[in-house]
Amino acid sequence: MINLLPVEEKNRIALEGKKRLTIILWCFASLLVFFLILILFSAKSYLKDQLDYQKNIFENSKNQIGQSEIQDIQKKFESFNSSLLKLDSFYKKRASLSDILIKISNMLPKDSYLTDLSLVYDEDNNLKATLAGFVATRESLFEFKKNIEKESWVGDISFPSSNWVEPKNINFSLSFKIAR
Repeated sequence: MINLLPVEEKNRIALEGKKRLTIILWCFASLLVFFLILILFSAKSYLKDQLDYQKNIFENSKNQIGQSEIQDIQKKFESFNSSLLKLDSFYKKRASLSDILIKISNMLPKDSYLTDLSLVYDEDNNLKATLAGFVATRESLFEFKKNIEKESWVGDISFPSSNWVEPKNINFSLSFKIAR
């Protein structure tokens, strides 16, 4: 084809073609950048949602593990507390044997001693004491009997009459219940 247009017109047409091509390329580049930004934003929000979801799963599993550990510890504490309450009630029900021995030794007259001491819980779970010993005189035995009878923690005293037969060097025995 023969181009009969003047050179200026040819340059103007070529320039116009270049302008159109540049505009079209800029439009395509702008659309490409726009869609690329849109894809990256979508990927970012998708990854953020997935990360939040995984964090929630992790927190829930951590809480469940923590909750089960806490529940195990609470069960152990409840078990220990019930054991301690049982021990406490056991010790409150029981008489202190060392205190009983001290009280009995304080009631004995100076010229006497024990040869046998038995502390036993009977079928009603009451503590019963049985004593046997030696006293030098009948007056010391009478003093010991008075000391025992005036104690409030002693009940159901059984002092056999065979204890009173000898005037001196008396082997005595007695039994009583100890109140709590």
